[in-house]
Amino acid sequence: MSFRRAMITAAMLAVAAFASTGLAGAADLPVKAAKKAADLPFFLVIDDRVTFSWMPKGTDPGVFSVRPNGSINGTTAKQVYSFTHFDLWQYGTNFFTISALKSDHNDPANPCTNAGVIFNPGTGIATPASCEGATEIYGLFRSTFSGNSIFNTKAFSYGPLHDISLEVGMDANTENNYLSPAKRDVVAGLQFAFDLPYKGYVDVAPLMYWEFHNRNAFTQCGGGFAGTIPYPNAGANCLTDGNRSFDPTWAVEVNYYMDLGFLPENMQFWSISGRAGWYGKKGYENNPLVGVNTAIELNSEPIRLTFDASKAVWGAKYSHFVDLWVAYRYWQNKFGIDHKTSGVCNVSPGVSNHTCTEETVYGGVTVKF
Repeated sequence: MSFRRAMITAAMLAVAAFASTGLAGAADLPVKAAKKAADLPFFLVIDDRVTFSWMPKGTDPGVFSVRPNGSINGTTAKQVYSFTHFDLWQYGTNFFTISALKSDHNDPANPCTNAGVIFNPGTGIATPASCEGATEIYGLFRSTFSGNSIFNTKAFSYGPLHDISLEVGMDANTENNYLSPAKRDVVAGLQFAFDLPYKGYVDVAPLMYWEFHNRNAFTQCGGGFAGTIPYPNAGANCLTDGNRSFDPTWAVEVNYYMDLGFLPENMQFWSISGRAGWYGKKGYENNPLVGVNTAIELNSEPIRLTFDASKAVWGAKYSHFVDLWVAYRYWQNKFGIDHKTSGVCNVSPGVSNHTCTEETVYGGVTVKF
């Protein structure tokens, strides 16, 4: 998120107010007839969008199927429906997004425990099944509070550094597969906002990250699976309700955006953007149960190329009302699970099931309303 828009909006409003009072003076209106300048709205910018995207090679750790030739299929095609809100007010910004991710049959809904299989813990026998794909709901919220705006200063600007802000936020999800996750985390730290050419920006936020709750039905006592999972020196091999709690750790989140303003004027419909998030080790993968350690997680979309279709068809007045885009996504050690050592990611030592690293090219359409 950038405060460049805040400065542009404030400048435009100031110019408008100055022009209004200037015209009144030129007309020699009496003082008593001069109108009071309109108060600024609470939200200087409100931007709401909906997006549909299709991801041909998504993953879900531990979820895979075996092809007739014996090879492992660890990828899951996903349809993603998203709503995104961004607003700008006097002292900062708010960003919120919520997505529904619908998986294909390779990532099945409960009661399937893997693609096409229901495992009966009582008998230990797996029976064929035809379960629909799982549906995940994921929400993310971030707010920033501008140092320059709050203290009415330019002390937090230097060269390309535009501002330093306090950033807070949280994430939450739920999914109707057998794992039945329910992630809840909070973040807090600083955001450093830098300017890029062509109305661009890059924001870098070092944060504290705490995933204080996340469910895993496979660890729940009495579920039939927990007793088969080894937790050396744990003193227990299951969780009463399957709810895990991880250790606080560090995180770094980066976002950037830039118009391709160097293109000829009749081709200035393109922009690039991207993001990356690094999250530190947060304890054991089923914390507080002792077991395999988590790993540093990288969740990234290093580049997204966007075509401003509405501007190309209807002109600059409708810029970014309809965007078509394609992106590359790379997510290593998904959810912090170590893709090299975890039994979730490997069918046997050194033999990966290809589910803990997500790498895909995907695309979509975004509409502003």
